[in-house]
Amino acid sequence: MVVREKFENDLRGVQEQFIALSKLSISTLDKSITALLNQDVDIALSIIQNDMYINRMEEEINDRVILLLAKQQPVATDLRRLIVMLKAAHDMERVGDYAVNIAKETIRVGKSEFVYPIRNIEQMRDKTIVMLEQVMLAFTEENVEKAREIAALDDQVDSLYGETIQQLLSVGAEHPDKLSQITQLSFVCRYLERSADHATNIAEQLFYLVKGRHYDLNN
Repeated sequence: MVVREKFENDLRGVQEQFIALSKLSISTLDKSITALLNQDVDIALSIIQNDMYINRMEEEINDRVILLLAKQQPVATDLRRLIVMLKAAHDMERVGDYAVNIAKETIRVGKSEFVYPIRNIEQMRDKTIVMLEQVMLAFTEENVEKAREIAALDDQVDSLYGETIQQLLSVGAEHPDKLSQITQLSFVCRYLERSADHATNIAEQLFYLVKGRHYDLNN
């Protein structure tokens, strides 16, 4: 097998592992909100216990990329592709971390009755999942047009986040005895908003890969 062919095969293997990491992180985030909505502590505990798998997958991607950098000494686009892969894998791993954080807040909420209609949180979850799935597809296809749509979705998530935090603050003012739950739900919203930001980060990295320059999709 010639050197170039081996490099492309190794790179393809890393990309496939990135897809697997992305799918696991996205499904875990989705599951964490489902656990919150259903106040299912058992699912929340399983999310925390299984976080090691996401961490291990990112570590394996890092090791494989570093090995390729050391052995193949790629240049130009190939070098950008490997560096971007490292950053994108880290972003997806962070999504998994936010899912764990949401699971912990779910445990803290427990079976207490929600003092706030959490449909906004469901909407934030839905939009964030769409962003993550779309950016994963755009990344694997190196499709900047799909990546460009991520910014508009991120604006929607940011808007929902601001609106929901304001509503939670109002509820907290009316029910000071429920301040603990209000705080926990506020954290959940923040973790979803940050997960959406990581989707935007990956979209920006894709632009750098394809265009060779940095873009800020939030402006």
